[in-house]
Amino acid sequence: MRTSAEPLEGNQVKLTVEVDEEEIRRAEDDTFRRLTREARVPGFRPGKAPRRLLEARLGPKVIREEVLRDMLPRLYADAVLETSLDVIAPPEIDVTAGEESGPVAFDAVVAVRPKVSILGYQGLEVTLPALDPSDADVDAQVDRLREQFAELKVVDRPAADGDLVTIDIHGSRDGAVAEGLTADDLVYEVGTGGIVEEADARLRGASAGGSFEIDAEDAPGGPAHLEITVKQVREKILPVVDDAFASDASEFDTIAELRDDLRTRLATMRRLQARFVLRERAVEALAALVTEEPPAVLVTAETERLVGDFVHRLSHQQATVDEYLEATGQSGEEVLGELEAQAVLQVKADLALRALAEAEGLDVDESDVDDEIVRIAEQEKQSPARVREVLEREGRMAGLRSQLRSAKALTWLVENVAVVDDEGRPMDRSALLEDPVEPSDEAVGDGVPEEVEA
Repeated sequence: MRTSAEPLEGNQVKLTVEVDEEEIRRAEDDTFRRLTREARVPGFRPGKAPRRLLEARLGPKVIREEVLRDMLPRLYADAVLETSLDVIAPPEIDVTAGEESGPVAFDAVVAVRPKVSILGYQGLEVTLPALDPSDADVDAQVDRLREQFAELKVVDRPAADGDLVTIDIHGSRDGAVAEGLTADDLVYEVGTGGIVEEADARLRGASAGGSFEIDAEDAPGGPAHLEITVKQVREKILPVVDDAFASDASEFDTIAELRDDLRTRLATMRRLQARFVLRERAVEALAALVTEEPPAVLVTAETERLVGDFVHRLSHQQATVDEYLEATGQSGEEVLGELEAQAVLQVKADLALRALAEAEGLDVDESDVDDEIVRIAEQEKQSPARVREVLEREGRMAGLRSQLRSAKALTWLVENVAVVDDEGRPMDRSALLEDPVEPSDEAVGDGVPEEVEA
C-alpha cells in the first residue's frame, strides 16, 4: 500500500491510497471466508459452499463490492496511522480506480485537528485572591459563628433585615397553585432574597398580623401572584464576642485562640482552593490567546458530552431537566446555549494545550504510558495487561498519549505562568504549592468557615 497526504483548506487533508493486486487478493480471500460463513446455499452445510459456486451465484461485481466494503475501512485506518494524522471526523472516501477489477486506489478527505497559535504564552499572568485572610475576613467568620449561637426574641416592632419572620405564602399562576411558592409557617430571614426581591422590600417594615399581595415577575419558575401573611417577627440576639463565647462555641478558652484558629483554617483552605483556581485561570488565559474558531465537529462533540454530564448530574440528584428548568426559570434553549459556549471554551483550551506541548517540546515516553495504564487498571479493577490490550484493540493508545501530553503541558503552564494578587503584587508560588497543615474540624464545633464548607 502506498499512501500520500495533501493538506487542503479548512483543516482538511486528502489521503491518496494505492493498493496493489497482491494485497487485493489477500483481501478477496478474507471476504470469501466471511461470505462462506454467512452464505446459505441449498445442498451445502453452512460454511461449506465452494468458492466457485459463490462466485457464480454472486457475480464479479457483487464480489468486488464486498471486497471493497471490507477492505477500505482497514486501509483507511492504516493510512491514518502511517501519516500520523489526528482526525476528528469520519472521512469522505472516493474510489478512483479498481471498482470492478485491477489495482485499487481511493481518496479520503478527512478533517484533522487544527494547530492554533498561542502567541504570547510565555508572558501569561493570572490573578488570584490573597492567600492570607484579613482581620475583616476573620471577623466575618466569627460573626457567622455567632449566628449559630444566637437567641431568638419575639418583637412587636416592624421587621428589618436580619429578622426571622414566620409567614404563610400562597403562590398562584393563572388561578392554579404554584408549586414551590406555597407554604405555611415558613421561617424566613428578611433581606436574604430567598423568595423574590419585592417580597423582601415589602417584608421590611411589616408587622405580625400584616399581609400583602405582589405580582412577582422574577419568581422561580416564571411570573406568579404571591399572597404573604406575616405571623411572627423575631429578632436575633447575637452573643457578645468574648472569652465566654469562645469557650461555649469552640474548644478554645479565649477569643484570641479562636480567632487564631479561624485564621489558620481560612489560610489553609485558601491555599487549597488557590491550586484549583490557578490551574483554571491559567488555562483560561492560555485559551484566550487562541483567535481561530474551533472546528464545529469538535464543538458539537464537546457540547453533547456536556449535555450528557448535565443530565447525569440531575439524575443523581433525582431531578429531571424539566424540573431544573422550572426551578431556574430558564428555557431549554438558554441552557443549551450556555453549554455550547462552555464547549467552545473547552475546545479552545484543549487546542491551546496541544499547541503548548508542541511549542515546548513536551513528549510522552513509554514510562508515562505504563504509569497511566497502571492507574487506569487500579481504577477499573483490571490487570494492566488487560487494559493495554483493550486500548490497543480499540485504537485508543494514540488518544491516551495525547491526553498525557496535554497534562504535561498543563503542568508546565501552572509552573511558569506569572501569579499576582488582587492588587497586582507578585505572589509566592511556593506558598501556593506547599502542602498546608489542616486544623482539626473539631476545633470550633459546627462553626466551620463558609469558605471551608464551599
